[in-house]
Amino acid sequence: MKLPYFDAAEVRASLPFDRAIAAIEDALRGQTDPEIDGPRIFAPAPDGEFLLMPAIGQGYTGLKVATIAPLNPAKGEEKIQGVYLLFDSSNLAPIASMDGAELTAIRTPAATLTAVKNIADAPGGTPFTRTPRVLVFGAGVQALNHIRAAQAVFPEGIFSVVGQRIERIQALIEQLAAEGITVTRGSVEDVPNADVILCVTSSPTPLFDGSLPADHAIIASVGQHGLDAREVDDKLVRRSEVVVEGRASSWRESGDLIPARSVEEWKEISPANLKDLVNGKFSRVGGRPTLYTGVGMAWEDLVSAAVVYEDHRSNNA
Repeated sequence: MKLPYFDAAEVRASLPFDRAIAAIEDALRGQTDPEIDGPRIFAPAPDGEFLLMPAIGQGYTGLKVATIAPLNPAKGEEKIQGVYLLFDSSNLAPIASMDGAELTAIRTPAATLTAVKNIADAPGGTPFTRTPRVLVFGAGVQALNHIRAAQAVFPEGIFSVVGQRIERIQALIEQLAAEGITVTRGSVEDVPNADVILCVTSSPTPLFDGSLPADHAIIASVGQHGLDAREVDDKLVRRSEVVVEGRASSWRESGDLIPARSVEEWKEISPANLKDLVNGKFSRVGGRPTLYTGVGMAWEDLVSAAVVYEDHRSNNA
């Protein structure tokens, strides 16, 4: 078997953020349903763990095998690595493989900005400004790509970043400046004036006081998965309208939402998920911020991997 492999550069080339966001939206307007996405599987690995994320679709089926190695950054190596395997759903034959870490680095901000974009366009609440002030917590790969994705959605946005290590913030600012995106260093003091707050950190504790965001703000917390990790506090969760990536996945893995409310309470509330949002089934409530939470889902990998593969197929037709 000769299986084509698409490296990180080829994955990036096929998935500029406007296209990646459009692919997520198209899938959600079609038959993709986050609520039937299977749970990710965790397995131990030396000094880390494996994540196995299968997803099923009509045309394609796929599996991401990722590793998380917390000790790697201290050695100058990547914390998250992996490979994605794509199969033909008609016969389950493998048809391609690709860089799983790069796929993750793109599909996560694509899903986040799909949510932010559609929340900003939703009826109700305060009309959204064309020049939003976007505040990003985090200075790693996901922060870098969330700013790129946010700039694709809000080309006139004003961007700032908050992080713990000054050198990483400066490196991010310089890298984005070379791409024509202006970013300044921010702080927690900027939270009350932000229109969009993107939380993409590995912090296990809340990043700011939940009373600080403005009533019109959109907050996205997507940096963590697991019930023992939370980037936002109970106060923000309880004062916000909540949109989730998927309801079932949130009850399993969203420490942002649980224990702010119990699973039983959330099931009774039944917040809008990403499919509801994209299909116009969500309205904002005036005087309340909107909080989007995501833990990362396998269907997003599959949708994105299909774009990469179909690029290859059309280029070699």
